[in-house]
Amino acid sequence: MRATTSNLGFLLAKASQRWNELLVERFAAGGFPEVRPSYGSVLLPLFEQDGLRMGHLAELSRLSKQSITKLVGLCERDQLVTRERDEADGRAYRVRLTGRARAFHPVVESALRELDEIVVGALGQRQTRALSQALKGVAEL
Repeated sequence: MRATTSNLGFLLAKASQRWNELLVERFAAGGFPEVRPSYGSVLLPLFEQDGLRMGHLAELSRLSKQSITKLVGLCERDQLVTRERDEADGRAYRVRLTGRARAFHPVVESALRELDEIVVGALGQRQTRALSQALKGVAEL
């Protein structure tokens, strides 16, 4: 395949970029202008199960331990999470949501619901399901 703007990788990157721009707009409108879309790699797994170990969080996010440590540090700086020693293993850390992150949760839920509705409106339900399945497949490569 030739290297053009029709390349699948380019299209995935541009779609992700646009999605993130739309998220940033909604986060700012919801009172959380400091929250970056990349924080989702930390916050979404913690919304499902708070208090995850750093290593498990890295696995769920499909990021290296170094990358998740940096990202958790940014979330900590923005008062969205705290790190604490694991009682069962003093060498490990657990990451916990703060009250600010809990206040952000409905904002992100609303933003994601709205963006999903926009995609369904543009593509239809069937194509949206197919897109979701295809993206899961790409993520598993």
